[in-house]
Amino acid sequence: MAVLHGVSLSVQPDELVTLIGPNGAGKTTVLKAIVGLVRPARGTVTFGGASLVGRDPADVVARGVALVPQGRMVFQSLTVRENLRLGAYRAEPGAAGPRLETVLAAFPALRDRLGQLGGTLSGGQQQMLAIARALMSNPALLLLDEPSTGLAPTIVESIFRTLGDLHRQGTMILLVEQNAHIALELASRAYVLEQGSIVAEGPAATLRQDARVMAAYLG
Repeated sequence: MAVLHGVSLSVQPDELVTLIGPNGAGKTTVLKAIVGLVRPARGTVTFGGASLVGRDPADVVARGVALVPQGRMVFQSLTVRENLRLGAYRAEPGAAGPRLETVLAAFPALRDRLGQLGGTLSGGQQQMLAIARALMSNPALLLLDEPSTGLAPTIVESIFRTLGDLHRQGTMILLVEQNAHIALELASRAYVLEQGSIVAEGPAATLRQDARVMAAYLG
């Protein structure tokens, strides 16, 4: 059974784009199709002028795309440092060290926990680690799947401030998020996905004022 139906979206080099919609709409499937975890039955996925369809996920990462999955999925029995090093497994020799310093500057709360097991971190710290691990591959495009899930509002605000900083520093971001308020505040453009189809798109500021979007997602 097809999950997505004629979905078309784009992220430009200077953009942070969000994809919002209800549970079961197909948002996660969009991200999985981009990184090669599922193969589209038809259509194309392109990045940097090259098709990503049929490529191994590791090859997609090597081409500059990284996914932070829903549920964080940190390696519970590995230390923070080991989790981060795994994110740089495709890095050139000697590049992991400087990249680690850059990532820790973005998430300073992890610096004092490098020797701590991933499974002993709080939920917010695990989310930071999951994003930091993805950043260790130095992606041009960062995909995030519901990063606010299960986190306290203050932690969510902190993480989203960091995402804004990463975007301003040049990282393209495609954000899947159910917290439409904070997603539309952060994004430059937005898409609304319902039952596998795009039903609205445009500047995030415009969609924040759209009556249908307000009623369905902004309360």
